[in-house]
Amino acid sequence: MNPILQTAREWIPGRFENAQRVFAHMDADMVSNLVTAAADVVLVMDEAGVIQDAAFSNQELLSYGCQTWLGQHWEHTVSEESRPKVIAMLSDTSGDSASRWRHVNQATQNGVELPLSFSVIHVPSGVAKGGASALAFGRDLRPQAALQQKLLNAQRSVERDYWQLKHAETRYRLLFQVSSEAMLILDADSEKLEDSNPAALALLGDGLSKSGWTLSQSLDKNSTAGLSQVFAGLRASGQAQPTNIRLSQDGTQMTASASLFRQEHSSHFLVRLIPIRTAADRSTGDHARQMLADIMESAPDAFVVTDLSGHVLSANRAFLQLAQVSNEALVRGESLERWLGRAGVDMSVLISNLRQRDVFRLFATRMRGAYGSTTDVEISAVAVTSGEQRCLGFTIRDIGLRMGKEAKPSREMPRSTGQMTELVGRVPLKDIVRDTTDLIEQLCIEAALELTGDNRASAAEMLGLSRQSLYVKLRRFGMSDPGADTDA
Repeated sequence: MNPILQTAREWIPGRFENAQRVFAHMDADMVSNLVTAAADVVLVMDEAGVIQDAAFSNQELLSYGCQTWLGQHWEHTVSEESRPKVIAMLSDTSGDSASRWRHVNQATQNGVELPLSFSVIHVPSGVAKGGASALAFGRDLRPQAALQQKLLNAQRSVERDYWQLKHAETRYRLLFQVSSEAMLILDADSEKLEDSNPAALALLGDGLSKSGWTLSQSLDKNSTAGLSQVFAGLRASGQAQPTNIRLSQDGTQMTASASLFRQEHSSHFLVRLIPIRTAADRSTGDHARQMLADIMESAPDAFVVTDLSGHVLSANRAFLQLAQVSNEALVRGESLERWLGRAGVDMSVLISNLRQRDVFRLFATRMRGAYGSTTDVEISAVAVTSGEQRCLGFTIRDIGLRMGKEAKPSREMPRSTGQMTELVGRVPLKDIVRDTTDLIEQLCIEAALELTGDNRASAAEMLGLSRQSLYVKLRRFGMSDPGADTDA
């Protein structure tokens, strides 16, 4: 038998069969070169685990300050999570074979952690003789770490793109389902139905649920030819003009607009069916709009339409009466702020709120007429941001009769927060603060008297007032009967 094959059968994993013959003639320098070439980093440690010497096959590692590891315990040169691994490898002295490779993050002088994979070989004490007790062979894992990071980034990018597509599909699916127009998706080759929205089901009936249904089955014979021309144009050039069709079941006239789109290796038609408005329908719609315009013109509440900056576009008769203007032409183009009570304030507040919420209700102010009259009003407004011209609509209601002609808010104590806010702009701030203080004092006194069963001595003590001060405040607020300023 061939001696080489005989030797191969007797190989022991991790060992040379004839190490004595191969390495016996090598001196220390040659062994050092072999050890250095076997790994990117080699650490030589004594029995205590202190690094006595090190060799680096890669000059780049020296730029990280790895030479500072010398003289330190190996455990102190690694990251916190790597210390248990180092301790385990140093304490494992069973046998003279190398330990299993473990990932260790070595700390460097400039704060960078180097990912290395180490395997430790313990030198028998009889061989060491006070020299090296263990050798740690390290492999640089930075290329693998960079590759793993690229893979992780790619995976995150794929997941991000997937969810973006998922969200886009959800949005378009929702638009497809809630659209008021009947929409069909047909296979471009067979023209068979693939999907439809609820509007199409309501228009074409239950026939859509039949297997192999095509749009031609729901059309009269004259419409089928026109639809076929549309599909032929889409296949040839990707574009086609809309065509008018008629449904066979009820004769409804529709405009069919189709477009071609591709998905993976197949082509599809997206067909929109739009009802054709007849002259009667248009007449009914025009009549309804005219009737609404007449109602707004004759409404008892003032109604005015402005552009987005507050300049009047149109106004009804009630607004002209409040503004004391005889003709709509005199207010058109003017700022609505000209007739509002708090110049420079009210219009800014209204427009600011409409920009945020589109609707604003029950804004209390005053309206000034051209001849000096003032009227307490409430304003509700809406912003119309769609259509050919964006605009603002204001409904202005006269609340003078509701509030009463004799009301004098500048002298009367407000009884609610709503009344208090209505005074802003009409009454000086110092008067509002004074009236608010009086209101709070009166409410506290009423509560104290109620809690003490109208015992004024106890109420004064509860409020932290002297009896005389309490009696003065009672007379001031009209809460004391003549001759009743005595202890209960």
